Amino acid sequence: MRRARVLTGAGLALALGLCGTGAWTYAQARTDDSLAYGRERDEALADGREGIAVLTTLDASTRQRAERSIRDWRAVSTGPLRKELGGTEAKAGASARATVTDAAVTALDTRSGTAKLIATVRVEVTPADTKKPSTDRKRLEAVLTRTDEAEWKVRALSAVPVVGEKGGEDG
Repeated sequence: MRRARVLTGAGLALALGLCGTGAWTYAQARTDDSLAYGRERDEALADGREGIAVLTTLDASTRQRAERSIRDWRAVSTGPLRKELGGTEAKAGASARATVTDAAVTALDTRSGTAKLIATVRVEVTPADTKKPSTDRKRLEAVLTRTDEAEWKVRALSAVPVVGEKGGEDG
């Protein structure tokens, strides 16, 4: 009987020690700067991927759909890019649907609210006079800015040249 009490007490003390250690570790992790940095990086990556997909997509099957696509472009962009896109004329024509196949944050400055992102994009282009799309692959770099609403928006978007390209086509 006495041995059972000693084992129960030792087990209880061990359990309390493990719970205390777990709580202390959790509290340390919640206030860890690298965890906050990681969250910010993940948010920039998610918003940047979405922004690039929207900016490389245009549904121009009708003029109204083209206008909607241009509004979407403006919603995910900021700064000079947003101003430039606002002047785009909406008209029916070829359509493009993009999918970001891979992306990574290459630079992040949480104090200034800026980030750089590289991405590979698969774009299906459907000419206005046909239903058969052609597929193209792009490599892009985006400069992101965190807005006052804590959203990351694309401030600049440019093509990334591929080293070792033959004839200007990427493989």
